[in-house]
Amino acid sequence: MTTGRVTLVGGGPGAVDLLTVRAWRALQAADVVVADRLGPVEILAELPPHVRVVDVGKEPGRHPVPQERINELIVEHALAGAHVVRLKGGDPFVLGRGGEEVLACVAAGVPVEVVPGITSAVAVPGLAGIPLTHRGVTTGFHVVSGHCAAGPAADTSGPLDEAALSCVRFGTATLVVLMGVRSLGAIVAQCLAAGADPGTPVAMVENGSTPEQRVTRARLDQAADVAAARGVRSPAVVVIGHVAAAGLLEGTSERRLAGAGV
Repeated sequence: MTTGRVTLVGGGPGAVDLLTVRAWRALQAADVVVADRLGPVEILAELPPHVRVVDVGKEPGRHPVPQERINELIVEHALAGAHVVRLKGGDPFVLGRGGEEVLACVAAGVPVEVVPGITSAVAVPGLAGIPLTHRGVTTGFHVVSGHCAAGPAADTSGPLDEAALSCVRFGTATLVVLMGVRSLGAIVAQCLAAGADPGTPVAMVENGSTPEQRVTRARLDQAADVAAARGVRSPAVVVIGHVAAAGLLEGTSERRLAGAGV
């Protein structure tokens, strides 16, 4: 039997019309789609009828299909001759474990390609009127996971490493936290303990690119309490820095820019 192939597809932050053309073509040519919970899941209803969809979606604190098993499923279907599309939210290589899936394919001798996606780290703040860089405010941004930090620069008191803390303390770059709702209290505590200005603006954007998109803003020292009071839930992107200030881009702070003619 001829070995199939695997295409890792970045589906973007959630809206179907933010899929790339290459991603759409890969999905149309798939035999099996291994899909996450997040991303453009509505597109699954538009796939050709012969396509088999395998749901491996994770939720915070609930991973019914471990990553190791996902790797195995991708490889098993490809070795059986299928064109497997691994549909992931955002971009496969931005906190998406795409590298692990590529390595699993390579180890099994399965051809694999990657279709980049629009990462929520950039797209979701943008749709909420938050530019990660802005002339006169900041010229860079730093993206981290809200899960525990790794590596020699990790601070065991919370999820942020020293580089991330420096962004907030010195205002040298915008800090973008993915998967950070549950750890927001620890993130705030770390930043304040590191000497960050308590008045640093924070924006939390839930369900970015969807009709349920919602923006919650607060000072750094009040962010965790405000998030709890307003019921902020995953999926959400947390932006910390002066670009998150309300009114930076007048008239856009509480509305989606998608389709707004800008």
